[in-house]
Amino acid sequence: MTRPRVGVLALQGDVREHARVLTGRGADVRLVRRPEDLAAVDALVLPGGESSVIDKLSRAFGMRDPLRAAIADGMPVLGTCAGLILLADRLEDGISGQQTFGGLDVTVRRNAFGSQTESFETDLDVPAVGSPPVHATFIRAPIVTAVGPSAEVIAQLPGGGIVGVRRGSIIGLSFHPELDDETRFHDLLLGAVRDA
Repeated sequence: MTRPRVGVLALQGDVREHARVLTGRGADVRLVRRPEDLAAVDALVLPGGESSVIDKLSRAFGMRDPLRAAIADGMPVLGTCAGLILLADRLEDGISGQQTFGGLDVTVRRNAFGSQTESFETDLDVPAVGSPPVHATFIRAPIVTAVGPSAEVIAQLPGGGIVGVRRGSIIGLSFHPELDDETRFHDLLLGAVRDA
């Protein structure tokens, strides 16, 4: 069987960490910077980083519309932290002119937990990936403030804050599984490619 070709959007952010996890899970990893790179992959990771910078660079590199189209056409996507912001259909507190790629029927608030110094780690029960609990690292993380009918909540903080959502093969997480050797969300992405 051929290895799934998975792209990591490589405009800014923690690209290497996702590439390392995916390579370890048997994927053929491609760095995606241009529309022709996107056309050559079966799935995509939108990494953590600065959502406003990734948005601006996606337009500068002619990537915004191809990304929106690929997501709308059903390409499996995993977005972490900034990637979740970029997948949200609605953004509460974007900087002036900031846009998203869309794909998840959710509203997201950026930097919901404060500055870098308010970063934290916790364990989450995520039935979608089974046991044991997911060790989750939150760094200037967003939170989902509203979920529309087509999106499913897959992870919540103990206090109820929504930090993981899914619509079919599109997954958005507030946290960084790639920093904790947590591979189960990448496995969900690879499973979606194999199922397709």
